[in-house]
Amino acid sequence: MPGFRPVTSTLPAMSRTFWVETLGCPKNQVDTDKLTGTMLADGLVPAGAPEDADLVVVNTCAFIEEARRESVEVILDLADRKPASAELVVTGCMAERYGSELASALPEADAVVGFGVPVTLGQTRTAPSSVASEPVPEFDLLNLARPPASAPWAYVKVAEGCDRACGFCAIPSFRGRQRSRAFDSLLSEVSDLAAGGVREIVLVAQDLAAYGRDQGRGTRAIVPLVGAVAERVDRVRLLYLYPSDLTDGLVEAICATGVPYFDLSLQHASGPLLRRMRRWGDGERFLARIARIRSAEPDAAFRSSFIVGYPGETEADHDELLAFVAEADLDWAGFFAYSAEEGTYAAGLAGAVAPSLVDERLAELRELQDGITARHRDALIGSVTEVLVDAPGVARSHREAPEIDGIVAVPGDLAVGELVKVLVHGAAGPDLEASRV
Repeated sequence: MPGFRPVTSTLPAMSRTFWVETLGCPKNQVDTDKLTGTMLADGLVPAGAPEDADLVVVNTCAFIEEARRESVEVILDLADRKPASAELVVTGCMAERYGSELASALPEADAVVGFGVPVTLGQTRTAPSSVASEPVPEFDLLNLARPPASAPWAYVKVAEGCDRACGFCAIPSFRGRQRSRAFDSLLSEVSDLAAGGVREIVLVAQDLAAYGRDQGRGTRAIVPLVGAVAERVDRVRLLYLYPSDLTDGLVEAICATGVPYFDLSLQHASGPLLRRMRRWGDGERFLARIARIRSAEPDAAFRSSFIVGYPGETEADHDELLAFVAEADLDWAGFFAYSAEEGTYAAGLAGAVAPSLVDERLAELRELQDGITARHRDALIGSVTEVLVDAPGVARSHREAPEIDGIVAVPGDLAVGELVKVLVHGAAGPDLEASRV
């Protein structure tokens, strides 16, 4: 995927302030961190609110229809809230995927900027050219410096793009094929973050376990990377693992970090439907792998996400997914309605599931998982666990990924960035309540 070009302004340097609104996944947050670092290096100053900014940037998400609607709503809201003299730039996945259309539909934006397209604010409105026809530019978000972390944890993106061809996913069409960052570059960034007080690194990528093997070439290097990062910070967490790549070596490396948290991209349990999704596996294989991990590490925590209403999903498929969710007993799970994405394999498939039926299936699955998660949380009452204090009164153990899962509420006098043992004495839905031991 080509990288963003710097967003610069024609305003006098002394008065330049900026605000960035980030939508979508943790990988987008890393992009925002890199953009922020560029703007800081250009002499811009963070604004306290969009109402106080000279430059407002919206980093959009285009993964599914719901994300696109949210992106447009946020753009329009910020267009109303910003000062009349401020400039509004729309960037990120939605800008890349729908640049010309978006630029025409949103006169409120001063510029719509795709990956790799330079923009000087105050000049002509811009729409991105086709990613497929453009070489990867020298300017690349992956290799940019970033500002110091504002929390004791930080996302680190290890690669951009994806080499897979999942039937429902359009990301490779606008993010490009996988490009892994250099090993030393990653460790340098981790060391800088650690020096600034970061104690937990969350490694992210579209296909994290494939790190190092791009376009079918090279060698997967995720296991040595996890070990090297673990030598520099107290905690290492991995997000987005394809089950087919969850090798024994990777499981051992994750458990050795002291954060046995497994975020598995399963998507469904029905074998025939998964093949229709152009995915590997089935519920039986997934359950066997989860059982082996739990046997080796009884305290392991598991998260996954599932698509409901994929074309051709039958009632039997849905029942199989319900049975899997009940037996897998995951700590956390998200369920999402299938979204037909232009240009994907699934967009041309027959067997659309009625929206009303999708809603019924989602409600049934979410109710089931809510009960499982609540039972897991209740079972922790009376236990002692180590937490990282993220903010006053807010902490996480190894079982909770930042910004995704529940939290552990702790006394407000515990220092931010402290790793401390606490006694869990209450649970409220996904959240726990605890006090220092």
